[in-house]
Amino acid sequence: MRCPFCGEEDTKVIDSRSVEGKKKRRRMCTACGKRFTTFESVERPLLMVAKRDGTYEPFNRNKLLAGIFNSTKKRPVRMETVQELVDGIEAELANEMVSTVSPDRIGSMVMERLRDVDMVAYVRFASVYLNFSDVADFIRIISEMTQSPEKFTAQDA
Repeated sequence: MRCPFCGEEDTKVIDSRSVEGKKKRRRMCTACGKRFTTFESVERPLLMVAKRDGTYEPFNRNKLLAGIFNSTKKRPVRMETVQELVDGIEAELANEMVSTVSPDRIGSMVMERLRDVDMVAYVRFASVYLNFSDVADFIRIISEMTQSPEKFTAQDA
């Protein structure tokens, strides 16, 4: 790491700690003795969502949070739980090191996790994601959930 004051490349780490998913390092230049702080984070590829119409748009965490918050509205689901759900989805996609993902894959990932959090929120999300057209769609998904809740997965919806 080059010293921002004198340009010397020989610096030493004095202190290191994790802050908001990054490594914060306090460094000291061995040449001039001045101290400075650096932040280190993992560089992830830009994740693009391949839309159904053939266009691409950057993955938008806030858009995903908003969709899940709408389904959990007036339900006993903590905001931290929703954020952890989205963190898990982002981490899974980042670990796969994919550059594009389909909205169907994201929706399936949300449904998988949301089902374990709150069944009503799950049905609400499914109704939008799966584009329910009438009451029969609601009856079908609810009856599948109640008949075999341990076997039902988002892919069955």
